[in-house]
Amino acid sequence: MSESRRERRGILSPMSTPRSITLIRPGCIDYTRAWEWMRQLAADRSAGRADDSLLILEHPPTITLGNKARPENILVSIEKLAAHGVALVQTDRGGDVTYHAPGQIVGYPILKLSQHGGDIGRYVRSLEETIIRTLADFGVASQRVPGLTGVWVDDGTAKVCAIGVKLSAAGVTSHGFALNVNPDLAGFAQIVPCGIGNRAVTSLSAILGRAVAPADVEPTLLQHFATVFDVTLEPTPTLLAEAMPS
Repeated sequence: MSESRRERRGILSPMSTPRSITLIRPGCIDYTRAWEWMRQLAADRSAGRADDSLLILEHPPTITLGNKARPENILVSIEKLAAHGVALVQTDRGGDVTYHAPGQIVGYPILKLSQHGGDIGRYVRSLEETIIRTLADFGVASQRVPGLTGVWVDDGTAKVCAIGVKLSAAGVTSHGFALNVNPDLAGFAQIVPCGIGNRAVTSLSAILGRAVAPADVEPTLLQHFATVFDVTLEPTPTLLAEAMPS
């Protein structure tokens, strides 16, 4: 495939009729509630009871631990976190410790990977590519860092998007990415983000020097996700979105 055609159609799929993915946007919800919903969607996709889907949302202040997280990467006590209203959740995703807060665009693709290239490394690179293209539309040059996941700026010295995924035994993806648009970056001082102590965390607003809202960025991100993954996104009817676990 030529580079120009690859740019138009994405990097995961060959030239074909785009697959449809259900787009679910429930707003800002607790991490544990979203995780339960994510697991339900992944189980339904694994069993063939549902199609691919993409959750786009925000979380209240939450520190999550991946399956490689080390306790010393949480820099404040559990009691202090609770006093400041920060939830702490052990998850089943890959990676170390990360922080969620309002002002991020969090995306959880629930995909049958065999229908999207079949390779988990390529899948992660495609999530990164989605973010790189999104930031480019706002005039921000970003990049990958060899040996690390996520999307970085300033020659790889500051992370703007964290990525941590899980692949089920049935080959269905869950968890995903968190793009820092305008969260309170002070929250990251409570952890060693992703267990990497010698690099900073930044946001799109901090890079541009002006306030940018997730709602300003989300349409661009969704457009690039659809292009990179060679899919069409079909918004979920409101009643279905309201059926999330309580």
